[in-house]
Amino acid sequence: MAVETTLVLVKPDGVGRGLCGEIVARFERRGYVLRGARLIRITKAVARQHYAEHKGKPFFADLVDFITSGPVLALAVAGEDAIAGVRTMMGATNPKDSAPGTIRGDYATLLGENIVHGSDSRASARRELKLFFPDGLL
Repeated sequence: MAVETTLVLVKPDGVGRGLCGEIVARFERRGYVLRGARLIRITKAVARQHYAEHKGKPFFADLVDFITSGPVLALAVAGEDAIAGVRTMMGATNPKDSAPGTIRGDYATLLGENIVHGSDSRASARRELKLFFPDGLL
């Protein structure tokens, strides 16, 4: 096992519903450590970079529009095998497939508004953390 740092975004629906504290608390209760946190408005340019792997797919514009529609809480979350652990805690991307007890299973109702994002690999985590913490506040 390795200590990793991963990116978590509490998306505009989660921020708007006042779920930031609950989501942070879940990670902290699990034993993960916050290395950075920022409440931001993501620009369209950063959103396009963030979702670059989906460019050309029919839902790309919707992803960009949604993530830029309101404030987002960007978190750098660290711990043993944090990338896989955080993704397990988040639940399946589609809330209807998310188990109760996961963040999406407990709070999300729509695929396009599913409360949180988490990096899916070490390479993605490195790339995404640089986008949201460019000054290296980690």
